[in-house]
Formats: sequence, C-alpha cells, structure tokens
Amino acid sequence: MVALLNDAANESPEAVAVVDASGSTSWSALNDRVNRLVNGLRASGLAEGDSLVVMIGNQVEFVECSLAAIHGGFLLVPVNWHWTADELAYVLTDAAASACIVGEQYRSVAAEAIAAVPEIASRLSVCLCIEDGGEIDGPFGGYQEFVEAANPTEPEGQVRGGPMFYTSGTTGRPKGVRSALSSIGGPPEVFTLIAHSMRSVLDLPQNDPVQGICGPLYHSAQWAFAFFALGCGASLVLQHRFDAAELLQLVDENAVTNLHLVPTQMVRLLDLNPQVREAFRGAHLHAVLHGAAPCAPSVKRAMIEWLGPVVTEYYGGTEGGFIAIIAAADWLDRPGSVGRPTEMMEIVAVGPDGDLCPPGVAGDLYFRNKMGSDFEYHNAPDKTVSAHRADGFGTLGDIGYFDADGYLFLSDRKIDMIVSGGVNIYPAEIEATLMEHPAVADVAVFGIPDFEMGERTLAAIQLREEWSWDESLESALVAHCRALIAGYKCPKEFLVLEELPRSEAGKLLKRTLREPYWADENRSI
Repeated sequence: MVALLNDAANESPEAVAVVDASGSTSWSALNDRVNRLVNGLRASGLAEGDSLVVMIGNQVEFVECSLAAIHGGFLLVPVNWHWTADELAYVLTDAAASACIVGEQYRSVAAEAIAAVPEIASRLSVCLCIEDGGEIDGPFGGYQEFVEAANPTEPEGQVRGGPMFYTSGTTGRPKGVRSALSSIGGPPEVFTLIAHSMRSVLDLPQNDPVQGICGPLYHSAQWAFAFFALGCGASLVLQHRFDAAELLQLVDENAVTNLHLVPTQMVRLLDLNPQVREAFRGAHLHAVLHGAAPCAPSVKRAMIEWLGPVVTEYYGGTEGGFIAIIAAADWLDRPGSVGRPTEMMEIVAVGPDGDLCPPGVAGDLYFRNKMGSDFEYHNAPDKTVSAHRADGFGTLGDIGYFDADGYLFLSDRKIDMIVSGGVNIYPAEIEATLMEHPAVADVAVFGIPDFEMGERTLAAIQLREEWSWDESLESALVAHCRALIAGYKCPKEFLVLEELPRSEAGKLLKRTLREPYWADENRSI
C-alpha cells in the first residue's frame, strides 16, 4: 500500500478518491493501480531519479502516474498537451526521459516527437499510450494492459520522487524548474508532511474535503492544489477542459468544498446565463482560491458578491510556490493587493541600488522560504544564478511594493511575459518563430488588455521591402506560427510599422509600443 494512500485506503477503501469524465475511482482501486504502476515501471528498468514524462489530460491516469512517481523515486515531468512535436521532443531530450506516457489524443504528436530525435527512442525504457478505444501502434504499448499485467503487491523500498515543471523562458525554450518538491530520495511520507503543512493555505475543511480541479494538471498550481489536497485525504473532482456551466454542475453533484480558478474562468462563470447561476447551490463550497494571473477588480468584486467571502487570492509561481495570500475581507479593504507573505515566506522589494524599498516605493520583488527550500533551473546554472541574490533570495521577475501595513501590490513585470487566461506566454519564442518567415524584418511581441483573457498577444512587425501587408500575408504568418509553436502562443493581432523603435544600442523599446494600449487601464501587469 503506497504511503500517501495509507489512511484513506485503510479507513474508507470504497469511498471515492477521484472523479473524472470516465466515472469514479475508489481509494482501494487507486492504491492497487499505483502499486502496479510502480512495480511495472521498476520491472521495465526505471530506477530512482529517472524521468517520467507524461502528456495526459485531467483524468485518473494522470493521478496514477503522479503518485507512482512520488512513491517510486521518479522525476515526474508533466507537459503541456497543446505542445507541438518539436516542443515535446525538446523536453524529452532535456529531461533525459526514461519513460513516456501519453493520452491517446496526443499519440500522433508524441510519436512524431520520438521519431524526430533518435536518442529519445534509444533512451526510453517505457513508452505507453492510454487506450481509449483506438488501436495502439508505433512506439507505444497499451497503458491499461501494462498496469493490469504488473505485480499488485506493495512496492518494496518506496522512495520519494516529485515533479519538475517546464516553464517558458526568455530565450524561447522552456526551462525545467526543480524545487523542493522535485527532490528525490527519502521516504514518500515526507510528501504527506509537506501536504499537511499547506493545508491552511489551501483552506481545506476538516471534514469531507473535495478539491475541484478545472485547469490543466500539467500546470504547477493545479498540480499542487490537487496533490496537496490528496495528501490531506481530500477527494479530487477533475474537469478535463473548463466549461463554466458544467463546473457548477460538478461542484453541486460532488459536494465540492474547494476550487482553484484563474481570472479568465471567473469571467466566464460570471457571464453565464442568470438562470444557470441562480440554479447553482454550492452548498458545500468552503474556499475558492485564484491566482496565476492578475484579476480585474470588477471581476473580483462580482465573484465575492456572488459566492461570498470564500474567494481568496494568492501570489506565487512555479519557482516559489505560494508566496503571498489575501482573503476576501482584506482585499475589499485593499483592492488590488495580493496580500501578505505566507507563514513560510519572506518577501522584499529591492531598489536599483540594492537597498530595500520603503513602503509605497516599487522595486524588484525577491522571496525566500524560511525553511530553506529553493529552486533551480534544470541544465541552466546561469539562469539559476541570475534569478537569485547573493543572500539566497530568488525572484519571479515581478516588480511591486508594500503598503504601510505590509500588504503587497504588484506593479509590473520586469520580464515581458504575457499572462493570457492564466497561461504564461513568453514573447521571445514567438518573435523567433516570426523572424523565420521571409516577410519579417523585425518583430516585437507583447500583451495588450483583454477583458476575458487578461491579456492577448499582439505582434508588431516590420516587413521587408519586397513585401506588402494584406489578409493573405496575415493568414500566412498565422499558419507559419501554428506549424512551429502551440496555437495558444500565436499572435491574436498584428500591428505593421515602418520601423520598430530601438535605442542607440539596438535594444528594442517594447515599452514604447506597449504603453498606449495600457494607458486607460487600471493595471499594467
């Protein structure tokens, strides 16, 4: 019996552990399948510290793979299911994947990625596809068949593993973030202790907690909410793709107590037909936490008016986890704040001279975990160093300030990251892609305001002299981008200029392009 499931599988073996689109899975069934998966992966050659890359939707198999990694000493690498074959091939190579498990709907992309780089296939000990009625072929074996054939006994010598999440970088290629959760070694019960230490942040009720997950589990925040909750004995209700009306139905039908949302989802919930919203009961809803992107004050107020004081905001990131938090009542007194540091975190605002900023003065934000936990970028030591101060404080690249009472307000991003619908998009990758097209002489990609998504992507381009702008060229540029990068990263708008603004040193003055779009907004991040 794997450690994380001990209490629940012993006390309530037939109670529901996970609900997904296929139905429900009990604690005992989940325990049996995780036992089998750990044993099967070990029997296939996976050893402590080996990487398990998964491209799986929000379904029980993702939970099984995550728990297998936590108890088998494997490094779990969840990847974005929107990625192209080229993007997946990069991560399979960079993470030195020993195993790859994909959902059937992502099989063709994964097969192309594996075929593109010979060393990937030669390194993979396990390559599985989750059967969904289709025929399994190519480099894949059947996941269900693999699990059912494996030894069901409790794995011996369980060792803690954990996740490494890839987050896009300013160089255009994603970087793996290794945090305290990524540590390999020691008993898996350590993960349970970490989960219980986060219980107050998640605000789980003492009795019958049920965590709803309606965002992709490959995202570090969704993963943390799901598996910290699971580690505290909560059941999970998984929605594969967000649908506002369906989510309300899932909450009511499954007595969901806790939800994690991003602002885009909040907008779509508020936009539902009034009759749908009025039919929603939410009788068991205890806490709704939101983060991952800035939230318009009007949206936040509307959510609090609708659901009550259960709406809580947090500030954090893959590198730092939960850094600051603010409850509804405090936010109403200080609209726009992301709260005070969580119990385990220190945050400072640092000016250009390296000194701490006084209240009301914005500076570069740095954080440090009081327990000593830190992060590093996989295979990128220079990037790791550049993200830290000499005293060990790290940064997400944000700029902000504290008020006189110690509440944090974000003012801008030092880096150019776009946050659209709670998803991080880095312009450098899009710019590099567009520069590969023969029509483009220069390009600047940045985010502009979008009420529903928070931001949408605009590409300002300078054409080569022999080209002229028309609808056919716009379509060609969109098609060019979609062939090389995931669709959500592609520009939603284009701005054609005779020349892009640059300094004498050749530095692109992106802020000059961006500022007019944000001049009438009450936020710039």
